[in-house]
Amino acid sequence: MTEVRLHIYDVTNSGSDKTNTTILQINKIFKDGIGLGGIFHSAVQVYGEEEWSFGFCEHGSGVFNCPSGKNPMYTYRESMVLGRTNFSKFKVNQILQELSGEWPGNSYDLLSKNCNHFCDEFCERLGVQKLPGWVNRFANAGDAAIEIAENTALRLRQAKTEIVSASKVAYRFLVGVTSSSNGGNDSPGNSNRGSPRFQAAWFKNLITTGAKPSSSSEIEAQDGSAVPQNSTQTMRQNFQDSERPQ
Repeated sequence: MTEVRLHIYDVTNSGSDKTNTTILQINKIFKDGIGLGGIFHSAVQVYGEEEWSFGFCEHGSGVFNCPSGKNPMYTYRESMVLGRTNFSKFKVNQILQELSGEWPGNSYDLLSKNCNHFCDEFCERLGVQKLPGWVNRFANAGDAAIEIAENTALRLRQAKTEIVSASKVAYRFLVGVTSSSNGGNDSPGNSNRGSPRFQAAWFKNLITTGAKPSSSSEIEAQDGSAVPQNSTQTMRQNFQDSERPQ
């Protein structure tokens, strides 16, 4: 049984002194001030004087090691003990070999697969507690924000598709109504097609039966006159025709 220690650094490898200073200020305010989190690099030490972490590279594994607490790319902050592992040194080396194959350097992602995610998985396999939430909170929040944005964009695209489809159906339906109306303008029985009375009767039929008046006999039916035997069948047929692709 041996101790598992986590080493934490402020990320100050941007190449810009101004940016590095800003990151240090962010970490001081959000971690030291209110305990929320910050922008950190982490590494795990177990057996020996070296720490293990993960980073980007174009070829090969992204898992690497260096002397504990002495990574030259970052500014050292603190360390903490996460527990003790029951695994032997030989077993720990096996775990590191497995992780080396599973974590290629070109799979590195700042928000979803960074050094802190690697340390989390390494600690889980060692049987000790994971990293404190504040170590990787900013990356997790950013990843969640991106996922929400992607889901929102997908829903907007789906809504747009549904609106366009509904508009096409409505357009075909209205074209059918216009065609029926224009086709009988010379008939005395169709003299009321443009009147509010006709429009109200047509809308009532649309709501109650899912059909539209297609002849003067149906308008008469709205006035209480006798309905021909094939009136309902004609109404349904006209509505079905309006739903067919043009």
